Amino acid sequence: MLDLRRLEVLLRVVEHGSVTAAAEAMAYTPSALSQQLRRLELEVGMPLLQRHARGMVPTEAGHVLAVHARKVFRQMAAAESDLRDIAGLRRGSLELGTFPTVGSSFLPLAVKRFGQLYPSIQLNIRSARESELIEMLEEGVVGLSLLWDYEWGRVEASQLALTPLFTDPTVLIVSVDHPLARKKQVDMAALATERWIIRSNQHPVVEVLSRSALAAGFEPQISFRANDYQEAQAMVSVGLGIALAPRTAVVNKHPRVRILSLGDTAPSRRVLVAHRQDRVRAATEMAFHQVLTEIAATYEDQPRSGVGTT
Repeated sequence: MLDLRRLEVLLRVVEHGSVTAAAEAMAYTPSALSQQLRRLELEVGMPLLQRHARGMVPTEAGHVLAVHARKVFRQMAAAESDLRDIAGLRRGSLELGTFPTVGSSFLPLAVKRFGQLYPSIQLNIRSARESELIEMLEEGVVGLSLLWDYEWGRVEASQLALTPLFTDPTVLIVSVDHPLARKKQVDMAALATERWIIRSNQHPVVEVLSRSALAAGFEPQISFRANDYQEAQAMVSVGLGIALAPRTAVVNKHPRVRILSLGDTAPSRRVLVAHRQDRVRAATEMAFHQVLTEIAATYEDQPRSGVGTT
């Protein structure tokens, strides 16, 4: 493999027309450059320069090698420029993971702010189940991902660094016609005789209801198993039952339901941002991480549409 430093010496001699001029431009002694040129000629096995009345001119082999060297150094300069742009957040992209309830509530605020700060960075966002998000992080498919957990099931992934962003409380969804609809807050113990709409397929909110009901001393009666929170809200709106949901899941509230606080009688979950510990973090990842933490600092205290209102 040809030595890049010696190729640069050859190129500078060809461009300046003499070893002396090239040495002055490169802040070397002429003898040092001459030595590098001799080593390069030994590497390629043929002469590269010849003396001329006006200095040094390349042989045919020297001319060919200088043309290629010029291309190599232009490409290297372009690569360095591209890297500076990426490091300076003037270009680049970020692969990001999220989950539906945060993807429809908190994350858009961060995406908007990041776009205002870094308009040239492209965000590629994937929404998935938490197990899939962790797998994508571990495999390097995404650089950052939003995750969640409850106190009885903390995220356990030794390769991941986790930053808590905010607490997402569990709220109660009732229809506008429900006797509790005008209250701002209720306790789980007051809901023992209610019928419940839950999520299907062993969704985590099912365990939230099970634990909360057990602590309040009753077993919930299930009237409907919904595939998503929009479906759950629709069934609540027509009086089929009441439901629990993380507060982020009801930012886009059905017009015929009310959202009530449960105080500390139902557990909250943590919303986190995660990245792999064993990889060098790109500037885009660190910048988006910073935006997430800044938005989260005020997000938890912001009023939510329909929560605790009459």
